[in-house]
Amino acid sequence: MNLKKEQKTKNKIQARKKNKLLTMRFTILVILSVIVSSIYAGGVKKLNSHRGIDSASVQAFQLDDSLLWSCDSIYASCFTNSEELHPWEQAYQFANDSIPAYLDTTYRERIESMDIKSPFSFQYNESVRRMILYYSNRRPKLISRALATKDFYFPIFEQLLDKYQLPMELKYLAIVESALNPRARSRAGAMGLWQFMPSTGRLYGLHHNSKLDDRMNLYKATEAACQHFSDLYAIYHDWNLVLAAYNAGPGNVNKAIRRAGTTTDYWAIRSYLPRETQSYVPAFVAVNYLMQYAEAHNIHAQKEGDNYYDYDTVYVSQKMTFKQIADWLDMDIKDIKHLNPQYKKNYIPATAGRSYVITLPRNKIGEFILNKHLILSGISRKEYESQAER
Repeated sequence: MNLKKEQKTKNKIQARKKNKLLTMRFTILVILSVIVSSIYAGGVKKLNSHRGIDSASVQAFQLDDSLLWSCDSIYASCFTNSEELHPWEQAYQFANDSIPAYLDTTYRERIESMDIKSPFSFQYNESVRRMILYYSNRRPKLISRALATKDFYFPIFEQLLDKYQLPMELKYLAIVESALNPRARSRAGAMGLWQFMPSTGRLYGLHHNSKLDDRMNLYKATEAACQHFSDLYAIYHDWNLVLAAYNAGPGNVNKAIRRAGTTTDYWAIRSYLPRETQSYVPAFVAVNYLMQYAEAHNIHAQKEGDNYYDYDTVYVSQKMTFKQIADWLDMDIKDIKHLNPQYKKNYIPATAGRSYVITLPRNKIGEFILNKHLILSGISRKEYESQAER
């Protein structure tokens, strides 16, 4: 009996020691977590007390506190050292055919966050909601195509918008206008990425005839669009009205303002605008939204598109056919036509008095310059090589 009592006493003592050890460990963890939290909270409070704080100051604060910096380093290493996909790339996991839908509060919060950062007046209302559902449910391929081609078009858009000090959000207007298709043509006769009518195009130096159409020229049409945006903003000083005037013309916008009692709020005059223009600004807001939240709507680029920086331009001062260029540069004529849609007859109608630009892959520019005289001679590459062998 004494042995049993002794054993029971030993077990109780060991159990007490184990409980004390666990309690001690738990207490240490709680204390550490409180210390880290207080350090972080104090730092955040310190940073928030000063407006206009930048990332450099945040980094300086982190470096000042070794414990917080250590914690952040360990946390960051979990992502940088992992071979798996980053967690933010797995934020949305939808089936391929899934069409996500969200509450109005979600749409409103997202658009409000866009509005804070934009000179445009982004509002969420029933018209905008309908356009978001239209593009996400019925036209997701249009957004998908825009995602695939934006890297080819957006760099030049951004460069020229910056040149004229215009809002970068205007680059998305080309998606509304043409779905980033330089050959797009409307029933009314508007043409190109920015859908210029012939008369408006001529005002900004966009010429067209049976041989070429500058409205399909990426560089010239984008510059003309930026000049047009600048002129319209000088009249209205409101970006929503600029969009309405770009679509319907200043005459229709001025009429709508008079009918609405001289107010210059787009949403107040909207019912007095042409039917197409009534949907124009909501469509612009919806496209801006979907280009930023495409993944949230299970919309992805169909394939990897061209990159603007893989291409360059050269001037041509003599007539040159696409067939000759394709032959000497070992390219497909379709690719040259795709890069140069402004030339309607598959040749560059250049003359000694007027030169024209041609866009080519960057890795073909040197070869083009070296063989330019042979391309102009009209001799084919095969004929030239056979003569050289003799």
